Amino acid sequence: MKNSRAIRVTSKAFATLAEAAKDRAPVTGWTHNFYRYPARFSPQFAKAAIELFSKPGDLVFDPYMGGGTAVVEGMIAGRRMIGNDLNSLASFIAKSKITTLRAEDVAAIRSWATWKVPRFSYRSPYEGLAAYIDEQKTRNLTLSKARFIKKAMAAALATIDELPSKRAKNFARCAVLRVGQWALDGRERRTALPDFRDRLKTTTREMLIALVGFAEQVRMVGGRATILNCDAKDIASADLFQDRKHRVALVVTSPPYPGVHVLYHRWQVDGRRETPAPYWIAGCNDGQGGSFYNFADRREEAADGYFDKSLATLKAIRAVTRDGGYMIQMVAFNRPGEQLPRYLDNMQAAGFAEVSIGSDGRIWRQVPGRKWHARQRGKTNSANEVVLVHRAV
Repeated sequence: MKNSRAIRVTSKAFATLAEAAKDRAPVTGWTHNFYRYPARFSPQFAKAAIELFSKPGDLVFDPYMGGGTAVVEGMIAGRRMIGNDLNSLASFIAKSKITTLRAEDVAAIRSWATWKVPRFSYRSPYEGLAAYIDEQKTRNLTLSKARFIKKAMAAALATIDELPSKRAKNFARCAVLRVGQWALDGRERRTALPDFRDRLKTTTREMLIALVGFAEQVRMVGGRATILNCDAKDIASADLFQDRKHRVALVVTSPPYPGVHVLYHRWQVDGRRETPAPYWIAGCNDGQGGSFYNFADRREEAADGYFDKSLATLKAIRAVTRDGGYMIQMVAFNRPGEQLPRYLDNMQAAGFAEVSIGSDGRIWRQVPGRKWHARQRGKTNSANEVVLVHRAV
């Protein structure tokens, strides 16, 4: 699948990038485990791309940031990061991972985890929690495996209101989000309420330690970030991109995958019934179907809609990228032989030229145990990802 139009470059940097891309170590470190965002790529890959193809102080951009892996790694590396995602839940999670807490916030959250969380009870009167339950966003949480956890999460949201700042409240919401995912998403057995409470207490403390350590490191290296929540095709009109002196030096990202439907905005509970509960816990609005976040409906055979939307976003990304800047992305295809050439055509039409890497031209990696939350027709290649390297021309 080589592209004759590619600019051929071979270097030690690409060999290092390939090694990082193929790393199969579990996602860990810093604040990466605040939430298991679907289809997240490895911190090792993001770190390698950022350190190899940008300099400290450079502007690095992830236009489809998901859970913010690249943003976290870029801040640790002393870069100026911009992260964007169409999904409000992604923006909430990314902000939670990088937002510094004041000492009084940390103390209040620790007290909440120690004294409030152990008191959550399924015997709490429903009337007192009704104001904290969004019936639309808690759909399917009345099922037998979920209803007690739903009540505990509502009690958590009620007590979070007592925390002293918005930052502290959002951090605690993120802790509930993480533990709610553990307790409900794809779980075959019902999670007992005492287990939920114990897990939330422990997880909150672990997340606080991780965030404090992350903040200390970022202060030392001078990393910073801005998180946006908009359609990537509109990114060029964002205020922070209006000064042409501040062009993007590097784009590191993983876009939606053509022909592969990933459930970015739902959990699956009690027999794979979908619930938008993450938006309830995070206090975010949704209102969009899965096709909105995937660029196309899972039933669309030709994926024409995907490539139309992809091209519009790629043109906007090129508009904010400086000449010669790199774009490094990890992507997969349901039908690589058909869809990869179309994707490469989009990249060229947007103003990017492919950089050939080594003898094989591209980096391919297998992802074991990928959970897509999707109905696929026939054989899928969604676990066979490719790293594409382009330069803005």
